[in-house]
Amino acid sequence: MVLLPEGVSKMNATIKTILFALGCVFAATTSIAETAPTYQLTDGQTVGELEMFQECADCPEMIVMPLGSFMMGAILGESRNPFDIYGPDATGTVRGPDEINIIPSEHPRHQVVMDIPYAMARNELTYAEWMICVDAGGCSHSPDINVLTRQGYVVIGPDHPVINVSYLDILEYVAWLNAQVGDDVYRLPTEAEWEYAARAGTTTRFAQGDDLTSDQANFSGRATEHLRRGQSMPYLANQNAPIPVGELDAANTWGLRHMSGNVREYTLSCWSDEHLGLSSDSAYLADALGQTDCERRVAKGGAHNGAMDSLRLARRVRPENTTRRDFFGFRLIRTFDTG
Repeated sequence: MVLLPEGVSKMNATIKTILFALGCVFAATTSIAETAPTYQLTDGQTVGELEMFQECADCPEMIVMPLGSFMMGAILGESRNPFDIYGPDATGTVRGPDEINIIPSEHPRHQVVMDIPYAMARNELTYAEWMICVDAGGCSHSPDINVLTRQGYVVIGPDHPVINVSYLDILEYVAWLNAQVGDDVYRLPTEAEWEYAARAGTTTRFAQGDDLTSDQANFSGRATEHLRRGQSMPYLANQNAPIPVGELDAANTWGLRHMSGNVREYTLSCWSDEHLGLSSDSAYLADALGQTDCERRVAKGGAHNGAMDSLRLARRVRPENTTRRDFFGFRLIRTFDTG
């Protein structure tokens, strides 16, 4: 056996320690990579969390949502709207200055575990995407493209969100899109799936913080000033009309655009005067699918003609299944099979 000098032996021991540590790091990294969820698409692609994909030529761009949980609903006093609306105690009266501002339909705040893997559309579905379905015979409704503003009518273009479509119209689009990929994987999100994706890990009024600027969302400065009793707000040059889905710095940290503002978005969930308080995404889906007499849906996100407060991620409104308005649109989710 050859004896090495003491310094060399210590150096070798140090090198071994470093190599061992690097090996552990490599092994841990490999383990994380191996356990990170990935999903197979119908076109053979494999996608992972926060990855963007487009499954077919006519499919919308989708972003894979991370798994997790979140607190759904509003924090007490979150709303700046002085009126009590959309709840069992709705009166339409102005609250006093010492009253806690609570909109019943946004409560109770509760934790929801997201146990259905899914991807959310990066954008609101555009007019061009909708008309592909119309031209193919899958959608029977050709929506009005005129929006009445204070300055007269504005005509939306191909990259604007599609408007003047109802929940029932959207079901035709969903059926057509699923036929394009050969699987029943696209649908409207539940309100839990919508709010989880919109929050992108945040707990503030909006994904961008407790206030929005006109660079971050398309909303009405005039309506916001009225709600805030004269407090000056920035105006949008094209207020009271939708804008193309790629305009403004409107994405949250998960890459989803215009989750606040532009157009209100239909969800699959049936309206309830208060939150159901369900503990999981799958429970919200089961409730939505199980209500055969549902006449109103939950819509989220606020619109171009609303005050900033109506763009809060906890905000809920209740359109009928047949409602077609120039401030309602939608985006879809794509669910994944984990079996």
